[in-house]
Amino acid sequence: MRSHYCGQLDTSLIDQKVELCGWVNRRRDHGGVIFIDLRDREGIAQVVFDPDRAEPFAIADSVRNEYVVRITGHVRHRPEGSVNPELPTGAVEVLGHSIEILNKANTPPFQLDDEHVQDDVRLRYRYIDLRRPQMQHNIRLRSQVCKSLRNFLDKQGFLEIETPMLTRATPEGARDYLVPSRTHLGHFFALPQSPQLFKQLLMISGMDRYYQIVRCFRDEDLRADRQPEFTQLDIETSFMDEQQITDIMEQMIRELFKEHLDVQLAAEFPRISYAEAMDRFGTDRPDLRNPLELIDMGDLMKEVSFKVFSGPANKADSRVAALCLPDGGKLTRKEIDDYTAYVSNYGAKGLAYIKVNDISQGIAGLQSPILKFLPEDVVDEIIKRCNANNGDVIFFGADKAKIVNDSLGALRVKLGQDLKLHNGDWAPVWIVDFPMFEYNQEDSRWDSLHHPFTAPQVSDTAALKADPGNCLSRAYDLVLNGTELGGGSVRIHRAEMQKAVLHLLGISEQEAEQKFGFLLTALDFGCPPHGGIAFGLDRIVMLLAGANSIRDVIAFPKTQTASCILTSAPSPASASQLRELGIKLNKPRKVEN
Repeated sequence: MRSHYCGQLDTSLIDQKVELCGWVNRRRDHGGVIFIDLRDREGIAQVVFDPDRAEPFAIADSVRNEYVVRITGHVRHRPEGSVNPELPTGAVEVLGHSIEILNKANTPPFQLDDEHVQDDVRLRYRYIDLRRPQMQHNIRLRSQVCKSLRNFLDKQGFLEIETPMLTRATPEGARDYLVPSRTHLGHFFALPQSPQLFKQLLMISGMDRYYQIVRCFRDEDLRADRQPEFTQLDIETSFMDEQQITDIMEQMIRELFKEHLDVQLAAEFPRISYAEAMDRFGTDRPDLRNPLELIDMGDLMKEVSFKVFSGPANKADSRVAALCLPDGGKLTRKEIDDYTAYVSNYGAKGLAYIKVNDISQGIAGLQSPILKFLPEDVVDEIIKRCNANNGDVIFFGADKAKIVNDSLGALRVKLGQDLKLHNGDWAPVWIVDFPMFEYNQEDSRWDSLHHPFTAPQVSDTAALKADPGNCLSRAYDLVLNGTELGGGSVRIHRAEMQKAVLHLLGISEQEAEQKFGFLLTALDFGCPPHGGIAFGLDRIVMLLAGANSIRDVIAFPKTQTASCILTSAPSPASASQLRELGIKLNKPRKVEN
């Protein structure tokens, strides 16, 4: 039906006949001459209809925004003074010879150039929202990124292999989406949180290098970079250690950014241990563009009379830390109160601070309600340790280590954003040397920090069992600008080590056999050393597109309540469907007044 896309028109087509199809982006009547800006996925072309051709002119006069039309005409130069340098097609226009209305359109619920449409309206009419140039760009970029990743991995000898969507539940740290089985009443499939076990089985199968761009499902609370169904680039390799795996992945990310943004990332990404990241930044997803760092003050506060500081300083599971903000003295009291309220969302009970007015005056040149509780020599050391200057403000956190890290880490991020403190545009970093386990106080047991199939850095089970709390894993996460792009590890490839890890996690032999018997059996049939990584494709495209949420790079995302307001999903099942599945619903009781 067409000879060209609208966005393909240029001066090389002058005097040629073209046939175009698309949507009416805008119709203008200029003194008897009608202009139609015709839009398709490739761009916009200006079409001119003059009254000399009465029938097409009348049809052009009747069309409205978002009508679907087919136009034929000849390409010509735009008149002098009307060239639009903002458009790739801005040097030419089409003199319309005929126009056919393929379909009319109701008035859209919002204009495509309106930047302030509410999210629920955008998602309800997603098919219209996707017509916006920015969304068209994002979805096209996503397709191109997938192609680039496939090309890179194909050249590196990876095989693209699909794994099952209907499988059994595995412990990945979130709730599973369950699918009832009609043929096995009372039994359920689980939608995969990741293809973890299957890709390990592929390594045992001798596939050597595997990848898959795969849909995954996790029934968890949502945020800007999470969705109940998401896409990841899943990768696994045999006979490679963590250095070799991360080297290849670095190369892939560098080539991706060079190809799509013409950005040259560092030749070698820095590596920071988990412990150092938590100590300096309060998070294992640090944005290294932000120059602010947490500074430990625990040793200074052990003997002070101020219990707010000395209490946490003398507890092994607590922390006292500071965050020095250059020129922070410019903050108003209201702004400091707002930041205090902000850190309270992360469990902080307050936000103590010291304003540095004039260092030359000693403690008299400082301003803070907590100064009266601190010895002068401690205050002097705080100033030195923070390398504070006149005009700076020092914020403090004192509580359980997790609360201090979470609150000051979040404050660091917010200050960096609010005050535009970032240095540079892109700062990738590998986080390594994660703890193998974290202790679950509530259930009095160990939990995997990553997943139960991650290999420990110790090679024998006796060392693992002797001190699980201090055992490090062979895991690695790639973080870019404070966003975790991907995470992976070298896996356990010996059955005895896998059984030992499961035992430490409180999984009995019977339960291990029931849930993972197929893997444990497979490990005994010549499993090679192997490892891999999974990247969040949605997050990668979000960063490349400069979007604020992964919803802006997913064609049909869910809402914050994990629903689709476009199709009204999820929806009730019919009584006959439930009977076939052997399911009876417990309806909530009505509350009587």
